[in-house]
Amino acid sequence: MKCPTRGLYAITQTEHKTTDRVIAEITAAIQGGAAIVQYRDKNPIDAMLLATGLATVCDSLQVPLIINDDVGLAVRVGAAGVHLGKDDSDIRAARDLLGPAAIIGVSCYNSLARALAAQQEGADYVAFGRFFPSNSKPLAAPAELATLQQAKRALTVPIVAIGGILPDNGGQLISAGADLLAVIGGLFDDARPEQAARSYQALFR
Repeated sequence: MKCPTRGLYAITQTEHKTTDRVIAEITAAIQGGAAIVQYRDKNPIDAMLLATGLATVCDSLQVPLIINDDVGLAVRVGAAGVHLGKDDSDIRAARDLLGPAAIIGVSCYNSLARALAAQQEGADYVAFGRFFPSNSKPLAAPAELATLQQAKRALTVPIVAIGGILPDNGGQLISAGADLLAVIGGLFDDARPEQAARSYQALFR
C-alpha cells in the first residue's frame, strides 16, 4: 500500500482498553475516513495479538497499518510499515527488513534538518510535533507553525502534524503545510470515534 498524501492519521489509544475495544475504535475511525493507522502502545500487554487484529482490519478496509517503534513486530504481522523515533533503528535498516514497498515514517519533532535527512535516506513521510498541549505526549517539546511552513517549501514527502490536534485547531496546521493530521485523544476520548473522524476529514475539503 502507498503512503496517503492527505487526510487523517489515526493512532491507537490503548491505556485501560481491551484489544477488542481498540480494534473497534480503529474500525470506526476508518469508517469515518481515517486514511492511515498507527499501532502505538507504550505498555503493551499482548502486542502481537492487538497488532494482528489491527492488521486484519486495516487489510480488509484497504488502509495502511504502521507499527510504532517496532520493526520486528511490523514484519511479523505483515504491517504496511513502521514509524521511527530518534531512539529507534535507522531508515535503511528498517527498509532492509520490511522491503522496498514499506511505508517508513520518521519523527522530526521541530527539526527541519532531521526531516531533510530522513527524506534523503528514503523516508516516506516525516512527522512534526507536538503543536498543542497533549495528554499522549505531555513532555514532548513544542513544535512551531513556522517549521511546518519551511518544511512544506523544502520537502517532497508528505508532512504529518501531531500533538493535541482537535477539529477546531487542525485547520491552521493544514494551512501551514501539514498533509496529514495524526490524532489520538481527539478521536478516542470521544465516545463516537467515527463521527470524530468525520470532523477531522472535513478539514481537508
